[in-house]
Amino acid sequence: MVSKRLSGEAGHRRKFMAIVDDTPECIRAVRYAGRRAKNSNGGLVLCYIIPQHDAQEWIGVQEIIRAEAREEAETIANRAAENVREAIGIDPEIVIREGDRAEEINAVVEEDRDIAILVLAAGPAKEGPGPLVSMLAGRGNAFTIPVTVLPDGLDDADIDALC
Repeated sequence: MVSKRLSGEAGHRRKFMAIVDDTPECIRAVRYAGRRAKNSNGGLVLCYIIPQHDAQEWIGVQEIIRAEAREEAETIANRAAENVREAIGIDPEIVIREGDRAEEINAVVEEDRDIAILVLAAGPAKEGPGPLVSMLAGRGNAFTIPVTVLPDGLDDADIDALC
């Protein structure tokens, strides 16, 4: 069951969520989501999903791998947040989760019922649309909120004009 969105009720505001990772398309999705949030007096959530490691290494090795993955996630998410603060002038929320991407994205959306729109950006066509857009296309009911997918090739000026 899909939980009711609260973003239209008193004391709440609509939030845009962008998934942060190390892909070039992530930068465009974050810019678009940040601009839309600012222009609509909304909020921005930057979400980084650490892939789940199913490795059967010794406990100590697995803990080191998880700690390194968490450190990388924090670095990438904090860098994206700083870029948003400098370029757009809003302070985004950062959420870092570990597990299956689709499941964790849905969990974040269900936990924060002010999140109303997920923003993704397609990658260059020769390499496919990117892992998140491919995942979305491969699942009939991937997410419980509307998803905006930016086409490849938009530059900052194009994104700003759209917002």
